[in-house]
Amino acid sequence: MLPEEKKTISLMNVFPEEEDDRKKGSIYNEIFIMEFVSVWVRDPRIQKEDFWHSYIDYEICIHTNSMCFTMKTSCVRRRFREFVWLRQRLQSNALLIQLPELPSKNLFFNINNRQHVDQRRQGLEEFLRKILQNALLLSDSRLHLFLQSHLSSEDIEACVSGQTRYSVTEAIHKFASSNRRFPEEDDEGGKKDNSIEYGSESSSSGLGHSCKDSSPHGCKTNPALQES
Repeated sequence: MLPEEKKTISLMNVFPEEEDDRKKGSIYNEIFIMEFVSVWVRDPRIQKEDFWHSYIDYEICIHTNSMCFTMKTSCVRRRFREFVWLRQRLQSNALLIQLPELPSKNLFFNINNRQHVDQRRQGLEEFLRKILQNALLLSDSRLHLFLQSHLSSEDIEACVSGQTRYSVTEAIHKFASSNRRFPEEDDEGGKKDNSIEYGSESSSSGLGHSCKDSSPHGCKTNPALQES
C-alpha cells in the first residue's frame, strides 16, 4: 500500500488578513528605514599657521543611518587644501567617474571677507553632498577617514595602506571617543551658524602620528590675507 499522503495547509490561506498586514508592515518598514546621509559644512574659523600666515578651516558634520559609516554622527575640521587632496585621491581611485568640482581657488580670496568665506563654504558643502550620493566613492576608506577622523592626509594614506598600528575603524572610534559633541540647531529656523570665529583651536588625532595642521593656535588678528 502506498503511504497515506499528508495534506499541508498554508497558513497564508487560513489567515489572509494577517498576510496582508505582514505585507503592509514590510512596506512600511522599508519606507522608514531608508538610508540617508546628511552633511553640513559650517563654522569657518581662522587658524594661525605661523607668525605671517593664517588659514580658514571648516567643520564638517555628518548625520546618517547608513551602514557604510562607522559612526552615525561626527564632526571634524578640515581646511581647503585637504578638500583638494581628497578630490585628487578619489579621482585617482575612480577614473571612470566624473567627480564634482570644488569651488574655484580665487587668487584674491580674503579670509577676512565674509562673503568670500561663505561662498567657499557653500561650495565645499555642495561638493561633499554630491560625493556622498555615489556608492562607489562611499567605499573608499580615505573618504571615511577624511570625514570622521582628525588624521592628516599623510596619516590617512598610511592608515589605508596598512602602515599604521591602527585600522581605519580604530582610527574613527578613537576620534569619536575624544569628540562626542554634535552641534545643535539654532533656536529659530534650524539654521546653522556659519559666521567666522576668531580665536579657535583645532584638535589632534592622538593616534601616534604627527599632523602638520593638527594643532594650530587661534588668532585674534590676521597677518596674512591669502589662505589655502
